Amino acid sequence: MFATEFLDIPAFDTAGGQVRLPGSKSISNRVLLLAALSEGTTVVHDLLDSDDTRVMLDALRALGCAVAAQGTSVQVTGFGTRGPAPQARLFLGNAGTAMRPLTAALAVLGGDYELSGVPRMHDRPIGDLVDALRQLGCSIDYAGQEGYPPLRIGRPAALRLDAPIQVRGDVSSQFLTALLMALPLVARQDVVVEVVGELISKPYVEITLNLLARFGVHVRRDGWQRFTIPAGSRYTTPGEVHVEADASSASYFAALGAIASEQGVRILGVGRDSIQGDIRFLDAAQTMGASVASGPNWVQVSRGAWPLKRLDLDCNHIPDAAMTLAVMALYADGPSTLRNIASWRVKETDRLAAMAAELRKLGAAVEEGPDYLCVTPPAQWKAARIRTYDDHRVAMCFSLAAFNPQGLPVRIDDPKCVAKTFPDYFEALFSVVQLPAPRVPVVCIDGPTASGKGTLASQTAQRLGYLYLDSGALYRITALAAIRAGLALDQAHEHSIASMAERLPVAFEQGRVLLGGDDVTDAIRTEEAGMNASRVSALPAVRTALVALQQSFRRLPGLVADGRDMGTVIFPDAQLKVFLTASAARRAERRHKQLISKGFAPTIDTLRADLEARDARDSQRAVAPLKPAQDALLLDNSEQSVEDSVAQVLAWWEARQPFAAT
Repeated sequence: MFATEFLDIPAFDTAGGQVRLPGSKSISNRVLLLAALSEGTTVVHDLLDSDDTRVMLDALRALGCAVAAQGTSVQVTGFGTRGPAPQARLFLGNAGTAMRPLTAALAVLGGDYELSGVPRMHDRPIGDLVDALRQLGCSIDYAGQEGYPPLRIGRPAALRLDAPIQVRGDVSSQFLTALLMALPLVARQDVVVEVVGELISKPYVEITLNLLARFGVHVRRDGWQRFTIPAGSRYTTPGEVHVEADASSASYFAALGAIASEQGVRILGVGRDSIQGDIRFLDAAQTMGASVASGPNWVQVSRGAWPLKRLDLDCNHIPDAAMTLAVMALYADGPSTLRNIASWRVKETDRLAAMAAELRKLGAAVEEGPDYLCVTPPAQWKAARIRTYDDHRVAMCFSLAAFNPQGLPVRIDDPKCVAKTFPDYFEALFSVVQLPAPRVPVVCIDGPTASGKGTLASQTAQRLGYLYLDSGALYRITALAAIRAGLALDQAHEHSIASMAERLPVAFEQGRVLLGGDDVTDAIRTEEAGMNASRVSALPAVRTALVALQQSFRRLPGLVADGRDMGTVIFPDAQLKVFLTASAARRAERRHKQLISKGFAPTIDTLRADLEARDARDSQRAVAPLKPAQDALLLDNSEQSVEDSVAQVLAWWEARQPFAAT
C-alpha cells in the first residue's frame, strides 16, 4: 500500500495480463456479522483484508466473539443465543457496512453501546434506520447531530413486532439490509418490513438475502416493497464460507481492458455467476464497445470499439461501479449520462460533486444534476492533480486517466485511502499496465562516500512512493559473495566475480538486504565492506555485469537510485539528477558518529584520510568515474539537516511536474 501524500502515475500505453482481486467488502462484512450472530464457529475464506473489515473484526471482538486467524482464513465463533457483551464502545471508522447493520443488531438485542466513527461517518445519514428501529421500540439516541452518528443504544422496553416496520429505500439500501440482518434475532412471529419509496441499489439487497439463506434464514420477498422474516428464524453457521472477489473492484480492471488492452486484462476471483450486482458493470462496458469473455471464476475484458461508445444509463443497479463509467466516458465518442445516482451524495464523500470537480480538471465538460452526471470527453486533455476526498473509489477510478492521448501523468492525492477496500490496488494496477522503460520516472542521487545519499534517497523514495535502489549495496554484496567464494578482489579474478554478479540472488525486503535468503544487512555495512565494494567497482567486467541488474529496478511507479554513476551511466535519461556532496571533514564526522553507535572506535583523522583516498580512487577510475552528470543539480548538505535536503529534492522534482500548480 502506498502510504504517501501523493502518487504520480506516468502515462501508460497499453495493458495486459491478469490480476487477482481481494474479497468483496459488501460480502465480507455481512458474513462476519452473520457468523457473529450464529451459534458455533464459521471459517471465512478469502476475507477482504481492509480498513472496513478490520473495524468490523475489532467490533466483534469487543462484543465477545472469538476471532482467530487460520492460515489465510478467519475463524469466527459467534455469541449466538447468549448474546453479545452487554456494554461496548465501538469505533467503526468510515465503514457503512459495519455502522448500519451493527446499529440494528445491537438495538434489537439491547444493551449499553456507543457507536462512532471518523468525522465523515458522522456526516452520513442514519436517521431513516433509527426511525425504523424506534418503530419497533428500540432505544437509540443521537450523541451529536440529529439523524447522524455517533449513536447511543440502550435496552428496549418491549419490541413491537405485530405491525409492518417501514423504512425508506431511496437514500441507502444499507438501511433495509441492516433490518433484514437484525430482525431474525427477535422473530418470535412473522416480522414484516415495508419499503417506503423506490428501493435503490437492489443488487446489494440481493446479496443480503443470498447470505441470509446461507446462514439458515429464508426471507420471503414480495417484489421490492415487502419482506417477511419467518417466525422462529434462527442463524446457523454453514461451517465454511468463501468470499467472492469484489465485483466493484473488478470494474477498474475491466475498464482498463476496454480502454487500453488489445490482448485483454483477465480478472480472477469473480465471474458472470457472481451474486454481486456490480458484476452487471460488464453489461455497461459491452454497451460502450468493450469485448467481454467470462467463466465461472474469471472475466476477461479487451478493447472492442474505439473510441468507446457514448452511454445513457440508469445506474441504480450498479451505484459503486458506475463511478468507473464516469471515467470511461472520457474515452467515448460523445457525451455520456449516468442517471439515478443520487445515492452518491451520501457515500464516503459527496461523490457526485467530487467526480464532477475532478473530471473537469482533466479537461472534460461536466453537467452535474441532483441525481445525474453528464460527461463530455476532453477536447484537450490536461495533466491533473486528483483530490480523492478520503474516498477509495475516487482514487481508483481516476488512476485510469493515466491512459490518455497526450501522454500526461496523473497525480493521485492520498493514495492510501484505497486501503478501505483494496490495499494493494496500485501494485495490482502497475502489474498489468505497460509503458516503455524510459517513461518510468527515475530520480538519481549520486555523490561520494558518506555524503548521506543513501538516507536522502531512501527518504525521498518513501515520500514519492517510489522503489529505492541502493546501488552501493549491490557492489558490497558482490564483494561479500566473492570473498565467501574464496575469490581475491583483483583483476586476476575479475571475470569470475563478474560471472557471479550476473547471478546474484539479491532481494531488498522491508529495509533488509538478503543474499540467497541470508540476511546480510549488517555484514555489508562495515567499513571493510565499503572498501571492498570500492575495489570490485573498479573492475570493468563487474560494473558491466551489474548494469543490467541495476536497470531492472526501474519499475512502476518510479525509482529513486543512489550511487556514484546512477545519473551518468545507469540512468542517463533520469528525469532528475542530484549530485550530493559535503566537505570531507563533515563526512568524516558523520561516519565517526555512525560507527561509534555500532561499537567501533576509529579516529576522525583516519576516517577522513580513508574517505579522501576513496574519493580519489572513485573519481580517477577508468570506467564510470565519480563525477556529476552534466545536467545534475548540485546539493551541498554540509550544513543541512536530512529534512532540509529531502525538501530541496522534492521541490526540484515538483518544479518539473506538469500539474505542479493545479
